[in-house]
Amino acid sequence: MWKTVESVTEGHPDKVCDQVSDAVLDAYLARDPMSRVAVEAFGGHGVLIVGGEVTSSADVDVELLARKVYADIGYAEDIDVLVHVAKQSPDIAMGVDTGGAGDQGIMYGYAAAETPELMPKPVMMVHALTKRLADLRRLDPAFAWIKPDGKAQVTFENSALRSVLVSTQHDEAMAEDEIELLVREHVILPVVGDLSGVEVLVNPTGRFVMGGFAADTGLTGRKLMVDTYGGLLPHGGGAFSGKDPTKVDRSAAYMCRFAAKSLVANGHAKNVLVSVAYAIGRAEPMMLSAKSGDGKDLSAFVRKHFDFRPQAIIERLGLRRPIYRATAAYGHFGRAEFPWEQVVPL
Repeated sequence: MWKTVESVTEGHPDKVCDQVSDAVLDAYLARDPMSRVAVEAFGGHGVLIVGGEVTSSADVDVELLARKVYADIGYAEDIDVLVHVAKQSPDIAMGVDTGGAGDQGIMYGYAAAETPELMPKPVMMVHALTKRLADLRRLDPAFAWIKPDGKAQVTFENSALRSVLVSTQHDEAMAEDEIELLVREHVILPVVGDLSGVEVLVNPTGRFVMGGFAADTGLTGRKLMVDTYGGLLPHGGGAFSGKDPTKVDRSAAYMCRFAAKSLVANGHAKNVLVSVAYAIGRAEPMMLSAKSGDGKDLSAFVRKHFDFRPQAIIERLGLRRPIYRATAAYGHFGRAEFPWEQVVPL
């Protein structure tokens, strides 16, 4: 069976928008943990638009914050920032105020005994490639020619790696062959190791000088597979970034991962897919399912040990904290710093 997954760097236009959205969320939660936030960003060609709904006692300078995020990522050019934020609809708030879900939808979480992080191996590898690009750019002056935008992709046939693709924005003065050599030796080899029998592609168009908003548009929530399981597992379609934890698109997906990882870590299965569904305004899930890769139904076990009501999720995982900007690049799962990555004894 063939598997291909991708990752993008923090400077990719879509990820810039995700980070702006989550930075806004964090800023509100830091000042008012009960803030209701649903903020999205759209950017491209000199303009960044931040819009959505916020209900909070806090006051945040969204324009200033958006500019700071853009600069922190590594972009020096000035951009026009337009902010259009309103209060959450009272029709939605009516159900959320009583502990109900902030929307209907289906969420999924997965864990597998393939890596120490209990994630699919291709997903961990491809994020390691893009993260290494970013770390070299930020930390090693010899790699200042690397610019913020970039991508990686890996293809496996069963457990065998067949191809690695890395594309990185670069300084105009860098030669194509020099970029290929440096990326192969300092990005790919340290992550992948032995490249025998592996096709390696670096900047296959031969040139990647223009990147970020100068080259493309970006939008919050347009890298759902990069954020989760690389397209190897189902996805309910709801984005994460810019949403406070009353939005089950985010919090319930985290809880599904928390449950799945705990099941695998405790030896109940080698891999588990947990899924849950909600109706807007209702606290109790409409459906909660957990199945192992060999067909074992663990749903009753999950219902016994994990409370999937939205407020219970928020409390168990401590989700009213400003922890979200860090999630907005290099995946939301498989990273020990996040509370849903902890394991409980079962």
